[in-house]
Amino acid sequence: MKHAVYKVMSFAIIAPYTLRVDFDDGMSREIDFRPIFEGELYGPLRDLCLFEKVILDREVHTLVWPNGADFDPATLHDWPSQPDETNRALEVWRRQNQTATKAA
Repeated sequence: MKHAVYKVMSFAIIAPYTLRVDFDDGMSREIDFRPIFEGELYGPLRDLCLFEKVILDREVHTLVWPNGADFDPATLHDWPSQPDETNRALEVWRRQNQTATKAA
């Protein structure tokens, strides 16, 4: 199975907790990150000052925050654009995260 590889080329803060992310294939996506603000890594991003310190890491071509939070560019590229899709994806992520936490 082949995994698509994307690069984040640029981004802009367009609203609180919302970024427009531009990719190397010409696609742009507006992402509201609020639904994922949970847990040790992403929970601190609820602080708008921290969230807005996001930068583009040009070595790995993705968005990173000072607390170490980041996303695979393919995850950002394929981010659900509809609220129902986002909620379903978030629920799957929560279940996977809980399973991984219990196993550790």
